[in-house]
Amino acid sequence: MGVQKKTRKFGQVKRLMGLRDARLKENKKKAEELAKKKNANANAEVAGTVVREIAQVPSSMFFNYNKALVPPYNVLVDTNFLSHTVQRKLSLLETMMDCLYAKCNPIITSCVMAELERLGSKYRLALRIARDERWERLQCDHKGTYADDCIVDRVQKQRVYIVATNDKDLRRRIGKISGVPVMSVARGKYVIQNLPDAPVKA
Repeated sequence: MGVQKKTRKFGQVKRLMGLRDARLKENKKKAEELAKKKNANANAEVAGTVVREIAQVPSSMFFNYNKALVPPYNVLVDTNFLSHTVQRKLSLLETMMDCLYAKCNPIITSCVMAELERLGSKYRLALRIARDERWERLQCDHKGTYADDCIVDRVQKQRVYIVATNDKDLRRRIGKISGVPVMSVARGKYVIQNLPDAPVKA
């Protein structure tokens, strides 16, 4: 009895169809829809009526300068920012006022509170700071408790907030929205970015 060969012949190997294969029905439908859209846009350009969707700019914006941001500043506080504040042993309100040279209203949304409660005993000090009665509380009316999406949505609707966060992803997302400053914890103090009238420290 001979030894069985381990390798299979090329013809015997089953080939799986990829999810992006053009022969699949869903991909054919998508390709047809894209072609229809392109044709509709081309016809509209020929007719001279190109339909574009442009987001409405708030009336308080003067190019990148936000005239709605005036003292007392409303600061939307993120979970990440609170945990960094606890790590650096900083006082929330006093350090904010030292950074901005103005009165501040720290605002904590119900999403941030839910996120802090979910994180458990490691964030108990941050949760105790967030529960302080001096801070303003905002109730969220959306589903889910993902704080980043909630903060970005609020800031896009009303550009009257400064966002306090150390989360890189959230800072990148907010950086794309003009006229919204970002506060973060760095080197044992708070720093502010994109605030037009921010004092320059020597």
